[in-house]
Amino acid sequence: MSLDSAPDHIKLAVDLIALLEENNIPNDTAIAALKIVLNDYQQKKANSADTSATQSPSALD
Repeated sequence: MSLDSAPDHIKLAVDLIALLEENNIPNDTAIAALKIVLNDYQQKKANSADTSATQSPSALD
């Protein structure tokens, strides 16, 4: 499979790995940072789901 035809999340993962490796980021530092990023995005997703679930039908028009 070519990277050009890969799903967006695979392309992003490859870009992130390249960025970390090119900048010689130590493994433990990268893992700690990625955990923070993952938690942040999971929280944003949860907040987004909470917001859309609490909107009234008229607010969605």
